[in-house]
Amino acid sequence: MVRLQKFLAEAGIASRRASEQIILAGRVTVNGKEARELGTKVDPLHDRVAVDGRAVHRKKKLYIALHKPRGYVCTRQETEARDLIGELLPKEWSDLFSVGRLDCQSEGLIFLTNDGDFCLKLTHPRYGIRKTYVAMVDGKVEREMLKKFTDGIEDAGEKLQALRTRLISANNTTSIVELELAEGRNREVRRLFESQNLVVRRLQRVKIGPIKLGELPAGKWRTLTETEIKSLLSKL
Repeated sequence: MVRLQKFLAEAGIASRRASEQIILAGRVTVNGKEARELGTKVDPLHDRVAVDGRAVHRKKKLYIALHKPRGYVCTRQETEARDLIGELLPKEWSDLFSVGRLDCQSEGLIFLTNDGDFCLKLTHPRYGIRKTYVAMVDGKVEREMLKKFTDGIEDAGEKLQALRTRLISANNTTSIVELELAEGRNREVRRLFESQNLVVRRLQRVKIGPIKLGELPAGKWRTLTETEIKSLLSKL
């Protein structure tokens, strides 16, 4: 027997937290009866679970590493955007959802999965999965500025903070900086530089936990190995 929200997450419906909201909204039935209690348990082998009237079954778990190109949106749903991340994946993987986000103009490593627990553990702030970015910035970045980033900067009621920074190169027109973050707040890297009146011209995520983007070409994907998946979860 497993909790209903865990079953939904393992079936790829949504993360466990999002599945709880689906249950509370009365969208889930077990053996034909509405189930709104978060403590509800189901037998995956014998109980009939449905969301919005559609049967839910456990699926083979997939873990994909994708090199998101600039200009693509991290969604598989229909939007007015021209380029959707789902267009880069096989059509039969339509149930995969992105683990976190990269904004439209950012590029680099992102994971997709149908495993809600995996998604939760890699995105929830309490787990602190570290992510590494390389930013190309207009103007000269001084080391004193990077010290401010690691000390933390208040912006719009939030504390933005890099765990580690490295100045790769800098001249009067362009600087390249590597930053490591754990919280992953919305547009955090860009907001750090904006606080110093600098504009990020290119932003690439090159590493999530121990997994590197490596030589994976833009727009291409690969499956994560069992060893890589274990290495991501072993730190949690």
